[in-house]
Amino acid sequence: MNPLTDLRREYASHALDEKDAHADPIQLFTIWFDEALKSQLIDANAMTLATASAKGEPSARIVLLKGADEHGFVFYTNYDSAKGRDLAANLRASLLFFWAELERQVRINGSVTKTTAAESDQYFQSRPKESQIGAATSHQSSPVSNRSDLEQRYAEFAAKYKDSLVPRPSNWGGYRVKPDTIEFWQGRKSRLHDRLLYTRQPDGSWSRSRLEP
Repeated sequence: MNPLTDLRREYASHALDEKDAHADPIQLFTIWFDEALKSQLIDANAMTLATASAKGEPSARIVLLKGADEHGFVFYTNYDSAKGRDLAANLRASLLFFWAELERQVRINGSVTKTTAAESDQYFQSRPKESQIGAATSHQSSPVSNRSDLEQRYAEFAAKYKDSLVPRPSNWGGYRVKPDTIEFWQGRKSRLHDRLLYTRQPDGSWSRSRLEP
């Protein structure tokens, strides 16, 4: 017996109907995200970021949402990291939120731009100083011989900026994913899940369609 084939459960906590769903997907996302926060889900702003290299090799990892509005979805990272190198070669990305307790997913596909230096500065200075030093210390995604080397570098940065502001590294900042499509998935009974797909039109408006589960 394969234990994986027996892993299943019924979804029946919510529904997603066109008559109740907001015509603007950003507004619907805001409603769902607020419900995730009110449900006190752990890391409700955690999302899978999928990128592809210039050769088309896919890569995915978890990052944290730090802004969402009509202009797009924002996260911050090291521009020299693996994800940064992917985005330098291919300015397209996919985001995925999965809120298991609410039986919901949100999938976002779109184009990517960097946030302004002012936006990156503002967010960087809002972070705890320890996180600022960590960002300045790490050569993200690069090999390191051992952890003690990393910790020593951190200690040196911490001593250097003990009594002063930590400047934002020039290779650290934000990205904004401007969505072309946003799909909302709500688990339903008998696997007849609700899926509403919003597609951005040339004039900036959104069309909506229901997808089969």
